Amino acid sequence: MALFKAWCAGTKDKSKKKTFRTYSEKDGGRAAVLTQLGEAVRTHYDQADRIADDVSRLGYDGASEILRALLPQSKRARSGDLGEILASELVEEEMGFRVPVRRMRFKDGREVAMRGDDFIGVGYDPDDQLWLLKGESKSRANLGNVTIGEAREALNRYGGRCTPDSLLFIANRLLESADKDDVELGRTIRDEVGLKALRANRIDHMLFTMSGNAPAAKLQKDLEEAGDDRNQHVVSLHIEDHQAFIAEVYEEAMNLGNK
Repeated sequence: MALFKAWCAGTKDKSKKKTFRTYSEKDGGRAAVLTQLGEAVRTHYDQADRIADDVSRLGYDGASEILRALLPQSKRARSGDLGEILASELVEEEMGFRVPVRRMRFKDGREVAMRGDDFIGVGYDPDDQLWLLKGESKSRANLGNVTIGEAREALNRYGGRCTPDSLLFIANRLLESADKDDVELGRTIRDEVGLKALRANRIDHMLFTMSGNAPAAKLQKDLEEAGDDRNQHVVSLHIEDHQAFIAEVYEEAMNLGNK
């Protein structure tokens, strides 16, 4: 089941290279996808087959304890992580890109934010040539201009390109894969770091926000002022009870139940 389609009502406003999307929860939407949200969060921190093996060896309670040790407990860390997780899910569901590495699996500590680009999508043009999406995610109970400006500054950093350390992190994880297609993609991404061959118009930008307020005017202004040398995407996910929602999703993620 497509997560956002079942969960939210949305709008999409596209003008030339700039696209503005808004999402808000449908009546009953959260209840319909809460289990799916919990599953999605779990798989960003650990592989599904490892969790299943934990259940087989330790039972549901033991496997849940492992998840509690992996997942962040502080409000700030959960907020930031969930923004990145939902951005990645949306990118794959509706943007035509793949986010090939789940970054949360490689955190130095569960309360520590990872450095580098928040998320990177990988795609190909009709000629099967590499196309990238550089993304920044912001999650706030009350999203304002300062935070939006920080995200835009990060997108424009390094000439608007994905940072080399972020690309190499993805490439190296892919090169460790047993899947030959992933290995080939990893090699292609490493080549891009060395050659910087992608033109600006082949590196899209995306600003994803999850907030308790609905700052449409502020985000639209940011999008209007963004450069027009590449595709620009701005997304607003409005969750009125922002903090309660985050707590509910993480509780669902840690509760394997008895199923």
